[in-house]
Amino acid sequence: MQTITLNNGVQMPILGFGVYQIPSEETEKAVTEALATGYRLLDTAAAYRNEEAFGRAIAGSGIPREDLFITTKLWVQDAPGEDNTKRAFDASLRRLGLDYLDLYLIHQPYGDVYGEWRAMQDLHREGRIRAIGVSNFQPDRLVDLIEHNEVTPAVNQIEINPFYQRADEQDLMRDRGIQTEAWGPFAEGRNNLFSHPVLGRIADAHGKSIAQVVLRWLVQRDVVTLAKTVSEQRMAQNLDVFDFELTDDQVNAVASLDTGASLFFDHRDPAMVSQLGNVRVD
Repeated sequence: MQTITLNNGVQMPILGFGVYQIPSEETEKAVTEALATGYRLLDTAAAYRNEEAFGRAIAGSGIPREDLFITTKLWVQDAPGEDNTKRAFDASLRRLGLDYLDLYLIHQPYGDVYGEWRAMQDLHREGRIRAIGVSNFQPDRLVDLIEHNEVTPAVNQIEINPFYQRADEQDLMRDRGIQTEAWGPFAEGRNNLFSHPVLGRIADAHGKSIAQVVLRWLVQRDVVTLAKTVSEQRMAQNLDVFDFELTDDQVNAVASLDTGASLFFDHRDPAMVSQLGNVRVD
């Protein structure tokens, strides 16, 4: 497993396992199998409502805590953001059965983000979180957060896939010392990703699957990536991407697929801001 170094010196695996949309009753088994397969970066969120099952898998794995890199996320909090963030953090830690987190992210750029960030800075100073970051922040919101706070986010976890590549945003984050992390690398199979002829030709050239080509493309871009599956075979396959490299021509072929638009939704859309911003998670 390759690792990257965050802006505070913390080492983070470049490939991880996410549990978005895995039901709570299936999460413990999936995480147990992922750990057995070799994943050490594991990602969940309070909003996924599977932190307890996730934590049981960690506890039952027998893997030393220091060998794992665990991420969860803070959902939108009511004001006062600082107090409620610390309460939500304690609740997540309790559900996970952990003493500390490796990475804690603001899940959505809505609500009292600055109060939430001040609380996360406190928790980071106290040693309860090794690194803090954000998710789904557009460049303007990200730069504004940096300019008006003490700690620069270590990570911004955003949608990236062959059809929505966001290279300019990655360049900005690199310049600001922020690690780009991808959710939805397979676009949930949209645009016929798993049968796409361009990706298929590249996969055939390397004797790999299209999923492996997509993950290798992201690794070569230095993007930390979360791959989700409940199949043990595909878990292993998704880790097997360090024995080949895409050529410049192949990288350019993938670049040609970029549409410049989300395959899911725009986090700046007023209706979506209202919808997500008014959901509350205990």
